[in-house]
Amino acid sequence: MADYQFTPGRNWLKPLLFLGLFLLVLVGGCSLIKVERIDAGNVGIKVNLAGASRGVDDITYTTGWVFYSPLSTAVHEFPIYTQHKEYEEFEVQSKDGSSFGVAPSLNYYIQSDKVDDIFRQYRRPLPAIEDGFLKTDVYEAYRVATNRYTADSLISNRGTYEAQVKANLVGQLQALGFIVQQITTKLEPPASLKAAIDAKNTAVQTGLQTENRIRQAEAQARINIAEAEGRAKAIRIAADAQAYANEKQQQSLTPLLVQMRWIEAWEKGGSNVPTYTSGAGGSQFLLQMPAPGAAGNK
Repeated sequence: MADYQFTPGRNWLKPLLFLGLFLLVLVGGCSLIKVERIDAGNVGIKVNLAGASRGVDDITYTTGWVFYSPLSTAVHEFPIYTQHKEYEEFEVQSKDGSSFGVAPSLNYYIQSDKVDDIFRQYRRPLPAIEDGFLKTDVYEAYRVATNRYTADSLISNRGTYEAQVKANLVGQLQALGFIVQQITTKLEPPASLKAAIDAKNTAVQTGLQTENRIRQAEAQARINIAEAEGRAKAIRIAADAQAYANEKQQQSLTPLLVQMRWIEAWEKGGSNVPTYTSGAGGSQFLLQMPAPGAAGNK
């Protein structure tokens, strides 16, 4: 039996090699190309990392869908709507050396036409800028404003103090493209000053309460005086009225009226007969008149 040797052809390897190479190129191309979408309300910054164009002129605006190679290009997205940033408490010194704690909250937005300038200046995404350069500017604004006040005047002029902080920040940041809308300060005085302020407020409240009690006592005293005066006046009016009535009654007892009453009583007889009559010249004298029908009376 003759020996038979099978020698397979290698033509079938070529398509397989082409397919593998295609897949390799496809996977490699996908890894070399990235796609990113710039959302509304944001501005994209496309930065060339290699080539002759890198440097100051390596930044361009992008919107919508962005295709780029991560090996040679970086894309950063900056929001241009209002941002709210809260900072942890840090200490600042007043003019007289008192330490105050401040924990500011900041509302701001970035001008869309200044995004490239901001990136050229800081070369950081926005969160890194907030926690780095922007925080330093906020601290400096508070440091300068706080150093203009003594501890007492700072507490008494808090509104003016915050207005000065905002003015400092606006002056520092607006030229860079950061527009400060609102800033709120959580101002914490030192413990000793806070205790003194609380004691002062307590003293003021106690004084106000004492003044209120004094005013109430004075008002009650005036009420009592007015009531007493009213009662005295009523008694005086009643006495005057009685005296007037007595005077009028005495004036009405003329001799003629007395004689008339004597005659009326005499006509009725009995014990009602008066024991007095009028004399000459207006003088009076007593005279006991005998009862009608008595002995010797004709």
